[in-house]
Amino acid sequence: MKAQGGAHRLPLWALALALISALPVLVARYPQMTDYPAHLATWHVWIEAGRNAAIDRAYAIDWHWIPNLGSELMVRPLAALFGLELAGRIIAALAPALCALSFVATEWALRRRIGVGSLLAMATVWSPALLMGFLNFALGLALAFLLFGLWVRCEGKAWRHWLFLALAPLVWLCHLTGWGVLGVLVYGYEWQKRGLLRAIPATWPLWPPALLTLLSGTGTKGASVYGDGVLIDKLSNWIMGLRDQSAMLDVATVALLIALPLIAWGRGRVDGRIGRAALIFAALTFIMPRFLGGGDFADYRLVPVALACGLLAIDWQMPRNMARLWLALAALPFLLRLGVTTMAWREDSQATAEMLEVLDHVPQGAVVAGAYGEAPFAWAQPSFGHVFAYATIRRDALTNSDFAISGVHMLRHKDADPRFVDPSQRVLLLEDTAPDLSNFTPAAKADYLWYVGVAPLKGPPPGATELFRNRQTILLRLANPQSSR
Repeated sequence: MKAQGGAHRLPLWALALALISALPVLVARYPQMTDYPAHLATWHVWIEAGRNAAIDRAYAIDWHWIPNLGSELMVRPLAALFGLELAGRIIAALAPALCALSFVATEWALRRRIGVGSLLAMATVWSPALLMGFLNFALGLALAFLLFGLWVRCEGKAWRHWLFLALAPLVWLCHLTGWGVLGVLVYGYEWQKRGLLRAIPATWPLWPPALLTLLSGTGTKGASVYGDGVLIDKLSNWIMGLRDQSAMLDVATVALLIALPLIAWGRGRVDGRIGRAALIFAALTFIMPRFLGGGDFADYRLVPVALACGLLAIDWQMPRNMARLWLALAALPFLLRLGVTTMAWREDSQATAEMLEVLDHVPQGAVVAGAYGEAPFAWAQPSFGHVFAYATIRRDALTNSDFAISGVHMLRHKDADPRFVDPSQRVLLLEDTAPDLSNFTPAAKADYLWYVGVAPLKGPPPGATELFRNRQTILLRLANPQSSR
């Protein structure tokens, strides 16, 4: 286990540790990222369009090149080989694994050894952005760190600029924020070497995607919206920077991961080549708006990035006789959080499997109004908010929980009814409140109402007939539906 210098190849133990970050996906048949089923439904429509009458009747795809296509470009060949649902799981597993590997690769490129920095940074892999299912963002982030490592390794090479002229658009195509992260990483590195202003022209090989952004029209809808209560929102982003299952564990982890780079800085053990990028990202979490280019949480998703960069900047070479102990301690926050996430995913995946028994009672091509009873102040990420999208995946149904918002998504409903798109499925409930769905708006145009939640249903739509019920699920056939079919 050679970790403190002298090694010529990346240690296998570090690669293995990074790969196990995909463990939650491996133990859960149904990945518990909030948005994951909606992404899967979009891919299903995209693949089936033109050869499936039910899909063509309800949906259309307005395909165009945008900086948010990382998983979309992967899913078609993977689905052809493995089927759609397994392809989705492969992509969901690749996202955390590549993020963790990118942190290892970054530290190796900077210092030719694996120290505590990259192992601590792995604790940020299962960030709220990944748990919410921002797959393209996660893939773009991993690609940004991997290419930053390549930028460092190609130092002094005459062809580095030409190589990155070709690679930068690929990062942009995966996700716009990934391209932005790469730019900040490279700028911080060059700032340490050249100075604040001279670093700017040194990043020129990364500039061409700015023109692509203008040509694609990205960001024209909701380009800069801060929302209400900006200061409280910005501070809460850091408090909830690693929000997952346990508030106590998650907040304590954030506090630890902020304290350790500060301690290293006080001891003169910070590598400015990436430490400067950490400062920029920390500032951007307060400067950037919440909504950017139609996407939500633009500022929030940068908190784990700032933490990861700060941790990767720790350049503290331990005595050889203490190296194993310190590396094990550094990996502990990652392993503890990974274990908690894995156990929660396994349990919630089993619950999802029970919910999907509903689909045995849903005919092909039906119109299904989903209603999810969500506790708005719960700490854990809501896993089931888009579970209704499985009706599209397995029954070619039209649902109200997919991503079909005009001007934001490429998927659209052919009837363009704004009342029947995400987040119309969310029914926010205070504690011990039973949902009253007697006037649930999306049900007015549906054949079926599918309710998911732990609270008992108080008022179904008039004339509805119950077809199925289990622990957290009720399926109702609606009377005289005003279906869009």
